[in-house]
Amino acid sequence: MSKAFEAQRTYALVGTGGCGKTSLAEMLLFQSGTTNRLGRVEEGTTILDFEPEEIKRRGSVQPAFATYEWQKNRHFLIDTPGDNNYIGDIQYLLKGADAAVFVVDAVDGVRPLTKRLWNFVKSEGLPAITFINKMDRDRADFDMAFNGLSSMLGIRPVLLYMPIGSKQDFKGVVDVLGEKAFLFDAEGKFSEAPIPADMTDEVSVLREATIENIAESDEELMEKYLETGELTPEEIALGLRSGVLKGELVPVAVGSSLENKGGAQLLDAIQTLFPSPMDHAPWMDAEGNTRASSAEGPLSMFAFKTLADPFAGQLTVMRVLSGTLNGEASLRNVAKEEPERIGTPLFMIGKDSSPARGGVGPGAIVALPKLKLTKTGDTLADEKQPFALATPTLPPRLISYAVAPKEKGDEDKVFAAVHKLLDEDISLRLGRDGESGDILISGMGQMHIETSVEKAMRRYKCEMVLKTPKIPYRETIKGKAQVQGRHKKQSGGRGQFGDCWVEIEGMPHGFGYEFEDAIVGGVIPRQYIPAVDKGIQESAQRGYLAGYPLVDFRAKLYDGSYHNVDSSEMAFKIAGSLALKNAMDKVKPALLEPIVMLSVQIPDEYMGDVIGDLSSRRGKVLGSDSQSGITEIKAHVPMNEVLRYAPDLRSMTGGQGVFTMELTHYEEAPPPVVDKVVAEYQAARE
Repeated sequence: MSKAFEAQRTYALVGTGGCGKTSLAEMLLFQSGTTNRLGRVEEGTTILDFEPEEIKRRGSVQPAFATYEWQKNRHFLIDTPGDNNYIGDIQYLLKGADAAVFVVDAVDGVRPLTKRLWNFVKSEGLPAITFINKMDRDRADFDMAFNGLSSMLGIRPVLLYMPIGSKQDFKGVVDVLGEKAFLFDAEGKFSEAPIPADMTDEVSVLREATIENIAESDEELMEKYLETGELTPEEIALGLRSGVLKGELVPVAVGSSLENKGGAQLLDAIQTLFPSPMDHAPWMDAEGNTRASSAEGPLSMFAFKTLADPFAGQLTVMRVLSGTLNGEASLRNVAKEEPERIGTPLFMIGKDSSPARGGVGPGAIVALPKLKLTKTGDTLADEKQPFALATPTLPPRLISYAVAPKEKGDEDKVFAAVHKLLDEDISLRLGRDGESGDILISGMGQMHIETSVEKAMRRYKCEMVLKTPKIPYRETIKGKAQVQGRHKKQSGGRGQFGDCWVEIEGMPHGFGYEFEDAIVGGVIPRQYIPAVDKGIQESAQRGYLAGYPLVDFRAKLYDGSYHNVDSSEMAFKIAGSLALKNAMDKVKPALLEPIVMLSVQIPDEYMGDVIGDLSSRRGKVLGSDSQSGITEIKAHVPMNEVLRYAPDLRSMTGGQGVFTMELTHYEEAPPPVVDKVVAEYQAARE
């Protein structure tokens, strides 16, 4: 059984949206005999993109999983989404993999998002093979895509297969190290053939360069190569696999997934070059303790994704870290310190699943139905030898929208429906705006949130609408005033009396709020002074100009009077509130708008357009840095100007730009913005 585990391969398909990852997975499943037809994303017939939202958008919005066999060895495949809207949890997905097939589009080559995804693969220390896809397409340019791997990603590519022809003339590949060619027929079946005569010289040069790269990754091989000028086929094979496992070499294969070309060659490379689960470095918990990837060790499993199946209910997708699972078992959820009974593990192929036969060991990806406690990020382990894998840090959510029911009174139903998505998608966040009461859903982009809301409406039968959330403006004051707050009320019985004199003074941005007690001589009893402070703070929360909280000011209570019978905490609280309100007519109220730090990565040719657009949004460009054809621009921009930045950037850059943003500080808003915000506030009140 241990030998079978050693021959397993567990990997993720990683690449930008539209590069053909799901089509590649379809080809691998078809060529391995797992499926009997080749699904097409454009027709909505793929095994792995089965959610209605994916079929509608013709692209993955969530990861999919498949188990298949190649050369009688079991492979586990994770098809990761590539759109910037849906990669918020990619580091969790990569925790489930031992390696990555990094897919690059032969038409578009390396994009800014390609670099970001490659950095994720590197940060997880995953060995990789690059597959240059879509060689059959118009404008396919193998040299451009291949050269971008080194110039833009900084990797050392080792060419295993190079294309014979391109576009409509793509008809085969050359095995560079094997010095032979494979020609494809119309159905993608291949036959061995000699290398075309017009390519022999080029292949000879490329083979020499490939062997040299392999030798440079190993000192002993390099010494022999320098002495003799050659390596044996066995030494080349061992050196190549060693270089891949160390992350020093990245083999490159090529093909066309839609035309079923190049799949068998890639499958062979995956089996030959990717690591066994037993090769995985020891797993580590948050305290630095380790757990070896061993079939004989204590059982531990990491939950890296949760799916909602319409028939099976909730499915928790888990990677076996160590030990062997034989059927049902009782484990401990280490994070929650509670036992968890697990049923029969399932192998997945898209939305279909089948019971796992025999023992399930390290590297296996299985779905466990109906777990009671376990969520994404949890580890299940042997109760006597607990272990909890350290979890990655999620990236900041980029955008928030308010979600509201179509019918009044359904707020709780909407909140519950969206809340159920959070178990499935940990890159979503749900909350309420303390100022407006809006239900807020935050995510990685506009499309991410729209897709999530569509899914919630479809599954849980509730109608809702998205609206732009209330911008968290703030108000402040720039002057100084001494004012009286006096509350006196007589209604037959005991009256109400509170009288205070307060100095209100505006302070620098970021100061916050400070209350100073300067009462002497007992003109206001000590028990009433906190009530004045509370009244000022509550009044500040209601704002003055446009109903936004008042910040960055100091209140100094220095005088007042009281009544032995009629004074109370409530009376002085009202007096404090009136003092602040009276001060606003004497100081200079101002509106502060939130400013975000926007970091945009784009191909160099779009730099002028993007900087011009940022200027039109009142942005202040702080600087730019260009490396290998990709420019990163950093700018401070008012939040109100970039609420819908994602679709605008996509339009400006042909889908090649990516960005992150986070709130950094507040600045005083210009008069046109103040007038607009105040007018909207007044209209809403009326």
